[in-house]
Amino acid sequence: MLSFLIFSMLLNSMGVIILQLSEKVSYKGLGVLESFKDIPMAIMSLFCVNLIAKTGNKNALIFSLVFILVSCIALPLVDTFWFFKIWLSIVGVSFALAKISVFSIIKNNFKDAQLSSAISSVDASFMFGIFFVNIGFGTLLTSSYSEYWKFGFWVIAFLSIITLLLLKSVDIDEAQKSEDGKKPGEWKFFLSPKLVYFFIIVFFMVFIEQSFNSWLPSFFKNNLKINSYFALQASAFLALFSFFGRLATSRLILRFHWFKLIMICLFVVFLILGICQVLISYFYSDYKFLLIFIMPMIGLFLAPLFPLYNSEILNKVPKEKTHLLVSIVVIFSSLGSSVGSLYMAIIFYKDASNFYPLFILLPLLIIFGLTFFLNKTPITYDREQQE
Repeated sequence: MLSFLIFSMLLNSMGVIILQLSEKVSYKGLGVLESFKDIPMAIMSLFCVNLIAKTGNKNALIFSLVFILVSCIALPLVDTFWFFKIWLSIVGVSFALAKISVFSIIKNNFKDAQLSSAISSVDASFMFGIFFVNIGFGTLLTSSYSEYWKFGFWVIAFLSIITLLLLKSVDIDEAQKSEDGKKPGEWKFFLSPKLVYFFIIVFFMVFIEQSFNSWLPSFFKNNLKINSYFALQASAFLALFSFFGRLATSRLILRFHWFKLIMICLFVVFLILGICQVLISYFYSDYKFLLIFIMPMIGLFLAPLFPLYNSEILNKVPKEKTHLLVSIVVIFSSLGSSVGSLYMAIIFYKDASNFYPLFILLPLLIIFGLTFFLNKTPITYDREQQE
């Protein structure tokens, strides 16, 4: 949970970076910036499966935190735009290592509803990281030390040191350590229709989450004409509601079927986005500031979706395929993040941000349709090969 908290703050500091650099760099340039994180993340996830299998999940997680520690210390000391690209590449590579390791540890130690609960709890810490980074940087940006905002990353470096010290003393079951060798037909398993539906959903889920987490502060600043501090604070409440949403899901999944929870969440998200678009289109001059309160509430129902989809598939996949499954999830997540950021960058560049809720609603409709196929389709694989 601490590891995911740290990576959450790093991955979602993009909202802060976009706000701070938007006066010097065009939205097109900032939209491309996200790909420096996502492309190395996708490439690393392809090649690190066997590496993690040999070194073990714990060591891979330690390596990722060390990389983050060094890069966060260096970031404030190098005052050039190109170093942000290098820094984001390091963050992407490190998160690929960390995510595969953490999800494999969960798979080795939890089953069924408990596994779903564990994933929701870990993902809840991810959402709290977004809240923390927005409130922390928002406070720093409005203080008399705003010009030193990049030194806020030293706090993340300090948290990395604490996590490394705690992690070093923990005994972790490495049941998968020697299992992930290359086997004939390894990739064929992941062409199962249920998994294909899942990977497409992952792409669009991260696409949507990125549209909110990285670009909501800019939407508030551009459309509501509020300063950076209030834009970040309003966006921080999106993360806070997301935290409570995932925390509640970690309990509710023990009692209710995942499909029922997802349908309820999707329905409420559609409703809130529809209300927001109506406010913008027809009641903008009188009620636009209601958006500051209404839009963050989406997090309460949007955030539970990703861990629910992940836990449903992770429960169905054999242990020895977990590393490879999560690496493919990271690839589709990276692609979704990059495309989502470019999508939003074009919308803001074309001055079409008045339709911000509507543009988010479109990919959600695709997820809604695919969820029915995901629920009805079984995973098929050769059980004799697994034995």
